[in-house]
Amino acid sequence: MEKTGKTKYIFSAIFVLIAHIAMLVTMSHNGNYASPGKLIVLSLAVILLDIAYFIAMLFFRQTTYTIDFMLIFILNISLIFQSSFGGIELSVKHLLTCIASLVACRLGYMLCCDHKWLQTKKKPFYIASGIIMLSILTLTGSRSMWIDLGFFTLQPSEFLKPAFILVCTTYVAEQQNKIKFWKFNIVPENLICTAFIILICGLQWWCRDLGSLPTFVAIYLCGLCARLCYPKAKLSKKLIITGIALIGVLAVIAIILAPPYVKARLFVDIWSDSSGDGYQQSRALIAIANGGWFGKGAGKGDLHNIFAYDTDIVFASICEEWGLFFAVMVIAVILIMLACPLVNPPRSYFHATLATGVCSAFVVQMALNIFGSCNMIPFTGVTLPFISQGGSSMVTCGFMMGMIIAGQSPVFKNPVAGSKKNKKRKRVKAE
Repeated sequence: MEKTGKTKYIFSAIFVLIAHIAMLVTMSHNGNYASPGKLIVLSLAVILLDIAYFIAMLFFRQTTYTIDFMLIFILNISLIFQSSFGGIELSVKHLLTCIASLVACRLGYMLCCDHKWLQTKKKPFYIASGIIMLSILTLTGSRSMWIDLGFFTLQPSEFLKPAFILVCTTYVAEQQNKIKFWKFNIVPENLICTAFIILICGLQWWCRDLGSLPTFVAIYLCGLCARLCYPKAKLSKKLIITGIALIGVLAVIAIILAPPYVKARLFVDIWSDSSGDGYQQSRALIAIANGGWFGKGAGKGDLHNIFAYDTDIVFASICEEWGLFFAVMVIAVILIMLACPLVNPPRSYFHATLATGVCSAFVVQMALNIFGSCNMIPFTGVTLPFISQGGSSMVTCGFMMGMIIAGQSPVFKNPVAGSKKNKKRKRVKAE
């Protein structure tokens, strides 16, 4: 790392550390804690995790560490949130999931660094996605979406997201491998992606997890756009209009054929049914109003008595205790982190489509959680990335951020001069 890079790294680390310390100091002055010891334990956990990650990142040679700093920044903020709802005490479970998310981020980075290697591994991605879908059918029980291992539970549909993103990711050469079918030129890989989304839609309906369906559809549509609009491609207006019309027709059909409980959420009046289907949303809106711009204080909220206060309606819980201003700021940080591929363009078209799939998954999931909590759209019950409690979700989010980091600063190994592979390449070129 050059001298200028070291200076930037140190200043970035200090900024993140000061931001977390400022939050902890605010909690000490305006928080609800039974004893100072609990606040001290939480403070030590946050600061030590910061320092440990700053040191660990020095072992990874990257072009930029922007996303890494923002990731540890948002994860420790979520640890502070989850440790303060209803009273300040370190949430050991969320601390462990934050660490798991950071580890998963490194794994995602290492897996997706070399796009040339990834392009030869499409079949394993298909197989991995198939295995995950099969596990949902066979291991989750009767039309469920959880695998209960006794001491903890897993949600396989969360792990299906990065696998499906890799299935939908493409590169330019792949889109030039067309076959003639009747009078149409068809790319086989595009048909495979379409087959996967149809299977996923059926699977989500089977396990009654329709709330996650928009996320998978968004991944597919963004991947399809990237496939059809690869460099120098031209799309006719008729094709675009037909595609939009088809999506509209499918949306209407989906609403008509939706199960009764889904239709109830679509058309419920939360205030006239505040003790039934509108209970969570009505309580969430009341909590947001009570919190105002700057909140009631860490640990001083009442929404922690409502089911899913730390998962599905966590945005409202943050607004109540920390204020709408702070909640919006946190969401802005996540959006800025997702916008990094626009500032530092991905190194390949493969990485560009990879980043598109990841960003679409995050943005749609965030919109479903926040707008659902605020009663702007039907309540879907999905988690808020990096903020909600949940191991499967946190690990998956970390892995997908690693995929974006890989596109930002991949480090490729140069072939060894005397290696057999390099000699073979030279013979092929000579021929």
